[in-house]
Amino acid sequence: MADPRDRTRAEALDIPLERDVFLRTLVRELAGTLERVVGVEEASGYVSVVGAAMGEQINRQYRDALGVPVLDRAQVRDVLVDLKRRIRGDFYVLEETPDKVVFGNRACPFAEKVLGRPSMCMMTSNVFGHIAAENLGYGKVELRATIAAGAPECRVAVYLRPTGEARQAEGREYVRSDPPAGA
Repeated sequence: MADPRDRTRAEALDIPLERDVFLRTLVRELAGTLERVVGVEEASGYVSVVGAAMGEQINRQYRDALGVPVLDRAQVRDVLVDLKRRIRGDFYVLEETPDKVVFGNRACPFAEKVLGRPSMCMMTSNVFGHIAAENLGYGKVELRATIAAGAPECRVAVYLRPTGEARQAEGREYVRSDPPAGA
């Protein structure tokens, strides 16, 4: 039979393990495994599927909380900054025109676990793209620089209309799946 004091000794150990670290490590290892097995591009595709589902849920939560059937342009911008703040990102608006919003980011929600795992950035791309498209009809997300790839900060452009500049940008396009109910 185990000595009950063993539990106390284990609890006293200085091990940086708690739910947040565990879950971020889990996502990192899943992304790394996918990147090694199927390649970064295919791994990004798998993460994109999850990101789209997350974007749908988050979009619904903000619409419900704001009591609107569809977010306007300013609300989309504010929601993108706020959702990242809530999950410990540090996104802010660098540039804004009628056609796009460029965000900076000083802290990834995955923290150090994102380093060397570029496929994990598809979460941002898909959540941002889904929210922009479902509310404004269109979104294209260009990951100009990422912490995952070694940049000191992220630079993420979200194009809100399919302009010439948006078409030339390297990124993923998103379009509204169906007109929102009540819009």
